[in-house]
Amino acid sequence: MLDLAATATALVAVVLASAIATLVGGAKWFTAAAERVGLALGLSPFAVGIFIVAIGTSLPELVAAVVAMAQGNAEVVSGNVLGANTALLLLVLGVVATVSRRGIQLGERYIAIDLNFLLAAAALLSLTMVDGRVGRLEGVVLLCCYGAYTGYLLTDGRTPSAAASFDAAMPQPAQAGLRGADLLALAAAAGLIFVGANVTLDALLELAGRIGISPAIASLTILSLGTTLPELAVSIAAALRGRAEMAVGNILGSCIFNSFSVVGVAALVGDVVVPPDLMRLPLPCFLGAALLFYLLTHDRRVSRWEGALFVFGYLLLVAELAGLA
Repeated sequence: MLDLAATATALVAVVLASAIATLVGGAKWFTAAAERVGLALGLSPFAVGIFIVAIGTSLPELVAAVVAMAQGNAEVVSGNVLGANTALLLLVLGVVATVSRRGIQLGERYIAIDLNFLLAAAALLSLTMVDGRVGRLEGVVLLCCYGAYTGYLLTDGRTPSAAASFDAAMPQPAQAGLRGADLLALAAAAGLIFVGANVTLDALLELAGRIGISPAIASLTILSLGTTLPELAVSIAAALRGRAEMAVGNILGSCIFNSFSVVGVAALVGDVVVPPDLMRLPLPCFLGAALLFYLLTHDRRVSRWEGALFVFGYLLLVAELAGLA
């Protein structure tokens, strides 16, 4: 019986990993097609980067949040957002700083904008979650804050060097018109994302029940890490090519989007539940990570040893949640 139970648990884990890969792959496919459509419609590479790429990076979290709310699993939303943001700030940024030869240099103005909005997003999200739920009115406020963030980026954040960075990231010329293939790719990718999100949540809940942890903790650790690993790989590649600052901008933008838009959209569907086991450690850790990163980057750089400290902090958090520390 034990062997059968262990085999069934392993099969559920394989299904979950495959579903997460489908969800993330569909999001990447959707983002690539949306980039081509945006350029064909005459949007600048900077605008495409601000809207489409930033949203596409967090699309797995957004779709998973909406599906979770529709299924009545509201605690999955708070766990996934807190887990993804903490992993991005501590694990991904820490690894990027560690593998960069001279750490991360934060000279861009839009990075400074992101830093201030990151701290504001962490503080506001913590404030809305502290009573154990995020209601519809709070969701509207969060979405308005994200609107203010994107508006600020499109005006004061559009420096010549920032625009040049997006031009270099998307060198393909704008098309003369929309292509049917791109629209078909958008529709197919959207279907893939929807299927991947549904299977991911079903497998996650099944696995959580089998290993004896709550859905909130499962989404905080397993789901958030699974959706963050592709971002980790992309960020490492960018750092090794000497584009660590661009990777940091995307990571901070994803954290802000998760805090404002993912929770905000989910709250419009229904109350986002924040269980006590998330408020005890994960929520303070996310707020502390955002504050620590903000304070350590006043000199506009993140050294390699600071990056190693971030990674150690993330591993310590995971060990504590797993009961190993």
